[in-house]
Amino acid sequence: MSLNFDLPKDAELTRKVVREFAEKEIGPVAQELDDKEEFSVELTQKMGELDFFGPFVSEEYGGSEVGYLNYIIIVEEIARIDGSHAATVAAGNSLGIAPIYYFGSEEQKKKWLPDLCKGKILASFGLTEPNAGSDAGASQTTAVLDGNEWVINGSKIFITNSSTPISAVCVVQCVTGDRAQGKPEISCILLENGTKGFITETMHGKLCWRSSNTGLLTFQDCRVPKENLLGQRGEGFHQMLKTLDGGRLSIAAMGLGGAQGAFELGLDYAKKRQQFNRPIGSFQINAFKLADMYTEIEMARLLLYRACWLMDNDRMTPKDSAMAKLVCSETYYRAANHAVQLHGGYGLMKEYAVERHYRNQKLLDIGEGTSEVQRIVIARNIGVPGRSM
Repeated sequence: MSLNFDLPKDAELTRKVVREFAEKEIGPVAQELDDKEEFSVELTQKMGELDFFGPFVSEEYGGSEVGYLNYIIIVEEIARIDGSHAATVAAGNSLGIAPIYYFGSEEQKKKWLPDLCKGKILASFGLTEPNAGSDAGASQTTAVLDGNEWVINGSKIFITNSSTPISAVCVVQCVTGDRAQGKPEISCILLENGTKGFITETMHGKLCWRSSNTGLLTFQDCRVPKENLLGQRGEGFHQMLKTLDGGRLSIAAMGLGGAQGAFELGLDYAKKRQQFNRPIGSFQINAFKLADMYTEIEMARLLLYRACWLMDNDRMTPKDSAMAKLVCSETYYRAANHAVQLHGGYGLMKEYAVERHYRNQKLLDIGEGTSEVQRIVIARNIGVPGRSM
């Protein structure tokens, strides 16, 4: 059977709709929101109305059920214009909706998913802590069962979508006991925003994703019903790993879309900017930059879309998502760097969108598993002997 690299018609339509929205609705206000570090409820809810949330969720729970390839194209096209709004969609889906959809009870799904899929509310994933980043198993947030309630204490940091006016629930990874050999028992528990003792604080002063919401969360004797446990007790670490596998595809999509946006800005500038009575793109050293950018972007796109195909066919492995995330994020780094270099001094000014791309790309090397962690995951899954850490 021959290979077919044409996108399905529904995916092409998705790209057209999202690109039009991103260019007309997000593009004109992206820099202003970035300058103000302002999260836009209005744009988020507009994206919800267009089904940018819940693309992999069945229609039974309010999703559009168009699959991971369409989802990744949504994130890619928004990231082409602005990383902050791409982050809102990526985290809203992969870290907010996905854990509830894949691990939640029927009651939890029916309670949360319809409004989440329409962008009326947002969910977050409370994983990272001040002293637990790459070592996610070192979580110190605890949940103790007291009768029919869990009592949660601890803190989380760098949690996307957790402190907006429409943030409604957080999936909190907690230590709920001890296993054999003294290893912690880790579980995930749903904690509603507004619960007594649940304090959210928006973090400011970020280098990148400045109009995406990032929260510092504190839990002080937060009491929730025992039914708020997500899945089974002790499954939290497994749930976290599965959540990050899917989330890495959305981060990869942000890298791919951002790289495409940076490339297009660099190409356009190279055509218009004149030096020595000729367009700067006509100089071989600049032409080679653009050729390298375009080639790397196409390679990254093939790797990511293949991973999405595997995901939609229940065949994706941690290696596939790790490779896609690693390659796409590092492709964005090189594309943004070249694009700024092509702009020269103007590339350092906020007047030019390429400056925002240069800042936004850095988080992709860190978020949802650093590039170093991705290499560890890949090494472990290709049979490299011994410990990788």
